[in-house]
Amino acid sequence: MVYVRLLLRLLGLIVALLALALAVVLYYVANPKLPRHAAAQQVHYLDQWSAEERQRYYFTPQGTQVKGLRYDWFTALELPFSQQRFAAPEYLARFGFLIDPAQKATSDNPGNLPAGFARHQNPGSADTFLDITCAACHTGELHLKGQAVRIDGGAAQHVLPSSVPTLQGGSFGQALVASLVSTYYNPWKFERFARKVLGADYEAGKQPLREAFKGSLDTFLKVAWNDTHRGLYPTEEGPGRTDAFGRIANASFGDAISPANYRVANAPVDYPQLWDMWTFDWVQWNGSAQQPMARNIGEALGVGATLNFFDGNGQPLKGDDRYPSSVRVRDLHLIEETLQRLKPPAWPEDLLGVIDKPLAAKGRALFTQNCAGCHVPQVIPSEGRPVQQLKMLPVHVIGTDPGAANNIADHRFDLTALQWDPAELAQLDVQLHPTPSDPLDLSQLSVAKGLAYVTAFVGNRAYREAAITPAERADMDGFGLPIGVQELRAYKARPLAGVWATPPFLHNGSVPSIYQLLSPQDERATTFYKGTFEYDPRHLGYRTEAFDNGFVFDTRITGNHNSGHEFRAGKRGNGVIGRLLQPEERWALLEYLKVLGGPLEAQLP
Repeated sequence: MVYVRLLLRLLGLIVALLALALAVVLYYVANPKLPRHAAAQQVHYLDQWSAEERQRYYFTPQGTQVKGLRYDWFTALELPFSQQRFAAPEYLARFGFLIDPAQKATSDNPGNLPAGFARHQNPGSADTFLDITCAACHTGELHLKGQAVRIDGGAAQHVLPSSVPTLQGGSFGQALVASLVSTYYNPWKFERFARKVLGADYEAGKQPLREAFKGSLDTFLKVAWNDTHRGLYPTEEGPGRTDAFGRIANASFGDAISPANYRVANAPVDYPQLWDMWTFDWVQWNGSAQQPMARNIGEALGVGATLNFFDGNGQPLKGDDRYPSSVRVRDLHLIEETLQRLKPPAWPEDLLGVIDKPLAAKGRALFTQNCAGCHVPQVIPSEGRPVQQLKMLPVHVIGTDPGAANNIADHRFDLTALQWDPAELAQLDVQLHPTPSDPLDLSQLSVAKGLAYVTAFVGNRAYREAAITPAERADMDGFGLPIGVQELRAYKARPLAGVWATPPFLHNGSVPSIYQLLSPQDERATTFYKGTFEYDPRHLGYRTEAFDNGFVFDTRITGNHNSGHEFRAGKRGNGVIGRLLQPEERWALLEYLKVLGGPLEAQLP
């Protein structure tokens, strides 16, 4: 009996400890550790494009629907422990989403939400869904002395994607789920929520609303549990990063096909800047994609566009039935066309400081000697556009964290359940580089190849449903390009116009400033704080000192390494790309990079 009592007490203690641990985690999920939002006195928009084009970019939907979450549900949600609106601009700004203190609700933005929060309505449905667009992740901002400089097409610094609960908290996804849970299970909250959403239709619509709301909540919780217990995302992404290929592959091949296809995604990357992207011969950090429409369909699927591989009986869809999706190809093309008019940001002297032109001229010579060989590509006109042939640098040469490139090259997925016919695949507008000499093994398909064929099927059906003619399609695909795929253990060297506005640096955001990027690795910060918009116009990066609830970026963690792209003494290769630059040379280069590609460059002596 004594042993039984001791065992029961021990079990009780274990249960209590587990309950306590769960309570702590839930507390931080419901009360995320977020920086205090310091609203800028004014947001300054640079001369990158027109105000009309900016608003079109911010609020044109692309067909994503965040796990069935309706737009009016999102705008009506309350925080778990108060009646404050979850979608209040000042609260969403704490996650790093961009607002303007002067903004008001408009017909394109009726909920007065941050840039990149749009709404869309599927054909034949009255429901409007929350649509997260590319602007949410590809719009940046720099703050200095209470003023904000908006960088359209720049890198976001929000904490959007994480679905894994942590004591750090701070993720938009975690906080959203906490509000959904509290709304569903707290009868007073649900009552207020339902009356806001339904209005005069409250009595008839309350129960159907509750059932539909539970369906969306269950989807969120299923993903959170799946990602957590499988350990799919062990490297915390933090502000401004996501493991894009890893998340798209896990959603498309794991969630939608088979749990055997889940892969650990431990190589987060920064959101790249978008200006001049339409001129690149290959896009993505590893230069794996070619066609604009396929790239955009893949991005929409990764952010939450619906995708069905199977019918109601679990049988794979075939022929023209492949594959229904919520992607909006006309709107994706409109966004792409709009982005072709986006100019790189020009250094605003009135806000960030006057350029030292003689110093910048010295930097120009240093740039030619040390940087131009990789970052000034050859330009060849083709199909109505200037094509920049970007240099691809093998990981053993550039020496930067190899995780993203290696995962894309090495991860394999079993897509045999889709019952693709190789002869049918050969008819799709997909070109593999190099052309394979052996038949495709659909049980061992890479993420890049798998997504190429998926987006081809999705695009074919979406084009048909949108009644797009063959003549229109060539233009909407983008310059008549096929869905090109290449898989290199390499990262591309981008042109550097506007690079001053794109901190942090390297593909994984592991180097906080350009000054550190021009320095040897042992002079770079091993850990630094992220999550602030405060800009350092001298070193060209975000400020990195500690602040309340900042995210600690640790470069010693897998996927976070800050190695490579070094200018230091020693043999070239294995990450050493140039000679040691003296501090005065680094300052000169920084001064030139402020004006590279902008109107001030022509004023240098």
